[in-house]
Amino acid sequence: MASRVAIGPDFQENLMDQQFTVTGMTCGHCEMSVKRAIQQLDAQAEVVIDRAKNSVEVRHPSQPREALASAIREEGYAVAP
Repeated sequence: MASRVAIGPDFQENLMDQQFTVTGMTCGHCEMSVKRAIQQLDAQAEVVIDRAKNSVEVRHPSQPREALASAIREEGYAVAP
């Protein structure tokens, strides 16, 4: 008999790629600061940044969205809601 495991919304959110609009990144150093902050929190996540579009995508995160956004804010960048 197969067992079923219920997966709550918080767990499912962690499995989804997360897209952020981040303002204040003006150079490659800014990009590296944001990427490093996210990967210190979530070493397995793949971070894709498009500075021209103010876009930060976190692929395969294991941390909740708000924790990732907080890591970006702690580096001094604004994260749109």
